[in-house]
Amino acid sequence: MSETHFPSPNEPSPMLEGWPRSDGRKGIRNVVAVAYLVECAHHVAREIVAQFREPFDAFNDADGPGEAPVHLIGFPGCYPNGYAEKMMTRLTTHPNVGAVLFVSLGCESMNKHYLVEQVRASGRPVEVLTIQEKGGTRSTIQYGMDWVREARAQLALQKKVPMRLDELVVGTICGGSDGTSGITANPAVGRAFDRLIEAGAACLFEETGELVGCEYHMKSRAARPELGEEIVACVAKAARYYSILGHGSFAVGNADGGLTTQEEKSLGAYAKSGASPIVGIVKPGDIPPTGGLYLLDVVPDGEPRFGFPNISDNAEIAELIACGAHVILFTTGRGSVVGSALSPVIKVCANPLTYRNLAGDMDVDAGRILEGRATLEEVGREVYDVTLEVSRGARSKSESLGHQEFILTYKTFEPVGPACLPASARVAIPVVASH
Repeated sequence: MSETHFPSPNEPSPMLEGWPRSDGRKGIRNVVAVAYLVECAHHVAREIVAQFREPFDAFNDADGPGEAPVHLIGFPGCYPNGYAEKMMTRLTTHPNVGAVLFVSLGCESMNKHYLVEQVRASGRPVEVLTIQEKGGTRSTIQYGMDWVREARAQLALQKKVPMRLDELVVGTICGGSDGTSGITANPAVGRAFDRLIEAGAACLFEETGELVGCEYHMKSRAARPELGEEIVACVAKAARYYSILGHGSFAVGNADGGLTTQEEKSLGAYAKSGASPIVGIVKPGDIPPTGGLYLLDVVPDGEPRFGFPNISDNAEIAELIACGAHVILFTTGRGSVVGSALSPVIKVCANPLTYRNLAGDMDVDAGRILEGRATLEEVGREVYDVTLEVSRGARSKSESLGHQEFILTYKTFEPVGPACLPASARVAIPVVASH
C-alpha cells in the first residue's frame, strides 16, 4: 500500500470520506446485508448472495462508480434471545450497511417486524421475505435477487461526504497467537491505537478471558476509580466462566507456537490495548458514546448455559462490529486467514516465517521487528497508515480474497452500569430492548 503521511499531534486530523447515515454516523463501506433469521432460511439467503459474489480482484464499493457488495449474515437459532436480537439490530443498522434484506422461514422466534421497523427508521432500503409465504425456495431466491438488484441501483446513486478521523471506530482482536504475538504485532497495534485515540477515534479491545492477570494493570489505566473496579470485576467474571467450562483461553495451537502459560498469552493480548487511558466498558451492541479506549466485555453474564459457546474469534469480530467498528485489526502469529462480513479486517502478522508463508493473506509484516528490519514504532505507524487507507476504500487482503466469515449464537448480557461510561455520556447509549 502507498505510504501515508502521519500527522504530528499538532497537525489537523486527516480527512476520510464516508456514506452518511441518518443517525449522524458515516460508513466506510456501503454493503447490502442479506440476513437470515433462522438456520432453516440460511440456504435461501446464501443462494441470493451467491448471485452477486464478486471475483477476487473486483472491489466496487470504494472510490468511483460501481455496485455495492452483498454480504451474508444471520442467526441460526429458532428460540428467542435478546442478545441475538440486539446484535442483529446493531449489525443491520451499522454505518457500513446501506440496505438490508431479511430472509425468514416464517415460524422462527426472531421478531422480523421489529427488525424491519428499526432498519426502515434508519432510512435504509429494507425488505423481509418469508419463505412460507413466497412459494418456497426457488421463488424466494428470485424475489431476493430482484430486490437486491434494485437496492444496489439505489445505493449507486449515493454520494460520500467528508468524514473526520474522530468519527472512526476501530476494533482489535488476536487469533492464532504464538510466542511472537506479544512482542511484535500486538504492541504494534497498541501503538496504532494510541495514535488513533490521540486523533479522537474510538478504539475497542476485548478478550477478557485472555486478560486474566492483567486486570490490575488495566485498573491503573482507568479514567475513573469506579471504572477500575468494574474492570477488575469484568475479568473476574471471565475467569469464573472459563473455570466452569473446564479450560481457559489457551489452545494447543498456542502452545505449539511457543506460548508457555495463560499468563504469557494474557500479557500479549493486553499489549494490543496500547497505553492510552481506558475510558469505559461496553458490551456487545453498545456503541461507544465518545472517542477513547474502551474494553469490550464479551463474556456472558450469569452462569454458562446450554447453547452458550466458548469464545471464538469470528463471534468476537461480529461483536466488535455490532459496537460500530468500521474496521478490525486482527493480529496473528500462527496465521489465521479469516475476515468478516460488513467491516474490513486488517491482518497484522506477528511471525516473519508465517508472513512469508501466508503473504497473500497478511496486510502488515510485524515480524520485521524480530529480524531487525523495522522498529516497533515504525510498524505501529504502518498499522495506523493501513487503517486509514482501508478506511478510505483500499481493500484489505481478506476482502480481496472474499472472506465474509460470520457467527451469531446465544448469549445473555445485563446493561452496563453508570460507572462503565464517561460521565458526559452515561445516557448516550440507547437501550435495544428484546421483543
